[in-house]
Amino acid sequence: MNRPRRTDPGRRERILDAVLDLIARDGSAGATYRSVAEASDVPMGSMTYHFPTRDDMLLAAFERLADQMHGRFDEIMAEPLDGEDPRERVVQLIVTQGAGYGRDMVLSAELYALAVRDERYRVLIQSWMERSRASLRRHFPAEAAPVIDALQEGLVLHSHISTEPFDVDRVRGAVYRLIEPTAVSHAEVPAEEAR
Repeated sequence: MNRPRRTDPGRRERILDAVLDLIARDGSAGATYRSVAEASDVPMGSMTYHFPTRDDMLLAAFERLADQMHGRFDEIMAEPLDGEDPRERVVQLIVTQGAGYGRDMVLSAELYALAVRDERYRVLIQSWMERSRASLRRHFPAEAAPVIDALQEGLVLHSHISTEPFDVDRVRGAVYRLIEPTAVSHAEVPAEEAR
C-alpha cells in the first residue's frame, strides 16, 4: 500500500522563522540544527535538505530578516509626500524602528557581529544598504543617501542601547540639523530600483 506523500510547503520559511527566534533569544550560537528542528517541528533530515550547512541556514535567515526590515523601510519612503518635508520621513523611519522592533535590533546586532568575521555577511549588509539608499533617493540626492542611511541607522541603534527615554523631538531636531534643506530633492526613483 502506497502512503500519500506528506507535503509541507511552508517548511523552509518555518525553519527560518525559528532560526531568527532562537538567535533573538540565545544569540547565533543558540541556532543549531537540533534546536531549530525542535523549534520548527521539522525532522532533522529536513534541515540538511533545505540547508546543507548551518552557515547556509544562518545566512538564509538573515537574508529573510533583511527583506522584512527593508520592506518596512521602503514602505515609509514610498508614501507620497503631499508637500511634506522629506526629512520627516527619515524621522518616521527612526521612530518606527526605534520605538519598537527591539527583536529586530537584537538580530541586527548579531548580524553585524557575524559581518565583522565573515565576508558573506558583509555582502548581505552592503546589499541591504544599497536597497535602503535606493529608497532614500526617491526624496534625496544620490550623494546624500549614504549619509542619511548611516544617520538613521545610528540613531536607531542608539535608541535601543541608551538608558535614556526615546525622545522624538530630539530625533527630529538632529535629523533637521544634520540633513541640510539643500539635500532635499523630490526626484523619483523607479519603484523596481528601490526594491
